[in-house]
Amino acid sequence: METREMRYFVAVAEELHFGRAAQRLSMAQPPLSRAIQQLERRLGVVLLHRTARAIALTEAGTVLLREARTALDAVEAAERRTRRAAADQPRVVLVTKAGASRELLSKLLDAYAAEPGAVAVEVMLCGPGEPESLLRNGRADVALLHRPYDSTAGFDTEDLHTEQQVVVLPAGHPLADRAHLSFAELNAQTDLPLPRWPRRDGSYPDGPGPRVRDHTQLLQLIALGLACAVVPESLRTQLRDDHAVVAVPDAPVVTTVIAWPPHSRSKAVADLVRTATRL
Repeated sequence: METREMRYFVAVAEELHFGRAAQRLSMAQPPLSRAIQQLERRLGVVLLHRTARAIALTEAGTVLLREARTALDAVEAAERRTRRAAADQPRVVLVTKAGASRELLSKLLDAYAAEPGAVAVEVMLCGPGEPESLLRNGRADVALLHRPYDSTAGFDTEDLHTEQQVVVLPAGHPLADRAHLSFAELNAQTDLPLPRWPRRDGSYPDGPGPRVRDHTQLLQLIALGLACAVVPESLRTQLRDDHAVVAVPDAPVVTTVIAWPPHSRSKAVADLVRTATRL
């Protein structure tokens, strides 16, 4: 398959509409439809169920969507990292979720800067779920990720820190005085919905909770009494007087890891990882 064909298919599979996919690709719809049909003929499989009203992915189409995204990320990563390697001033790009692991990140940058031969570190701060994607597509060389929220499949990793989770409630909420809550109690007794974070394609899962894109937005919604959230305990430092925190002992622990592509041969990445594990 050509990367062009994979980009065409990913656009159609994500939009589930040939017209919108064609508009997204800045092309006419007929040649896009022909390209997908040609791809199906060459693979010998049906990728899309088509009706007069809608299209849907077949099982084969679901597999190709996942694999094509991975392949396109790898191509983009190769292009970006090649250009970065040829730059006059060497640098390493580190990506992490905005507001997460703030103390660890600060210590890591200071400790690495003191290392002999340290290069410039460009820090990218982004929304939940984005660091993993930015590392896969080559926009970043190394990332601080958080299991189980981020997938580390396909990366080399080192565990750095493990912590419990807490629920953040509006100050004055009836449950705010509890010493701890179980997940079951949280779901049964609180009248506040959990937030909905965007998926990779930008869509949101169904549910009653508000749509959120970053922690600043989330914390304001909680203070207004419109949501609650289960977050790593280290986020306590970002809370204000209009927030309350209750421990959730049976929530899954969150592990902060430093992750990088397994084929990386960057000395700067190796030195940064070594510094992080030492810390």
